[in-house]
Amino acid sequence: MGQQDPIKKAIFDEAKSIGFDEVGFLNADLSSVDANAIADDLKSFVNEGRHGSMAWMADRLYERSHPKALWPDAKTVIVLASNYGPGEDPRYLLEEQRAGNISVYARGKDYHDIVKKRLKALGRWMAQTYGCELKVFVDTAPVPEKPLAELAGIGWQGKHTNVVSNNFGSWLFLGAIYTTLDLAPDLSHRNQCGTCNACITACPTNAFPEPYKLDARRCISYLTIEHKGPIPEEFRALMGNRIYGCDDCLAACPWNKFARVASESHFHARAELHSPPLEELVKLDDKTFREVFSGSPIKRIGRDRFVRNVLIAIGNSADISFIDDVRALKRCDDEADIVRDAACWAEKQLISLS
Repeated sequence: MGQQDPIKKAIFDEAKSIGFDEVGFLNADLSSVDANAIADDLKSFVNEGRHGSMAWMADRLYERSHPKALWPDAKTVIVLASNYGPGEDPRYLLEEQRAGNISVYARGKDYHDIVKKRLKALGRWMAQTYGCELKVFVDTAPVPEKPLAELAGIGWQGKHTNVVSNNFGSWLFLGAIYTTLDLAPDLSHRNQCGTCNACITACPTNAFPEPYKLDARRCISYLTIEHKGPIPEEFRALMGNRIYGCDDCLAACPWNKFARVASESHFHARAELHSPPLEELVKLDDKTFREVFSGSPIKRIGRDRFVRNVLIAIGNSADISFIDDVRALKRCDDEADIVRDAACWAEKQLISLS
């Protein structure tokens, strides 16, 4: 960040004191080249159906394509990033067949709550100090956070389509503040992927038709979180014990050699979510599910989708001791079709693999 602007420096320092790890600035009135690149990528993602059932991607495509399309009064976008780096390569848990593998970002407290609280605190300070108008966004609004982060100098969009940082690797939560303050932009970050394809080859379901393009319909994160129906059978065995999200493409990035463990304790894994026993998760009813995942982003997918994922992991475990729990859910004891479907598949798998 250019330190010559005293307002930018003050905002930068305040953001750091609140807990953000990276701060970048860009002009809300994007250049035609940058605006067209963002719009074209979004349009191709939707037109080719790679967004799957995420209708919200298509519904607000125009607002998502440009900061001023969402808020015409915005003059500057401030992109804020929070490091959630784990203490180890999370892929080692893929070998623990009796445990569920939860994506690193979802093992702690819901990041939406933490990042939004920080954004609001920074926003209040900015409004009080400079009398500006602003809007804060984290993940749930039609904001193209990742390309904006690259333009603001936070990092670059890697071939896995996520932001990569020189300082924190692939482990960053992003938020944005749109403001009426007219501030000088930072330099955009250059792409440093080079010829590396580690993230592409690490994907167990071949979800990248080409570098920098994701087909969500093949992505385990999409299938276990966003997809509401039965998971297509071609992907079930490939899911292994991944019950919520997938970190393979992120973890494979060589830039993680610069990653650091998250300083925010709420981003650290809760003990019960680090490698939770499948034998306990498969027995969850709706009430218990809500209690166990209170304050967790996992709660939003609901018990039925979660247990569907757990049953697929059980089917991949080759552990016949799970058979009674699977059959209990198969025998129409469960009201959810997706649970019974997954239970039938898991039973067949256990019998064939054991």
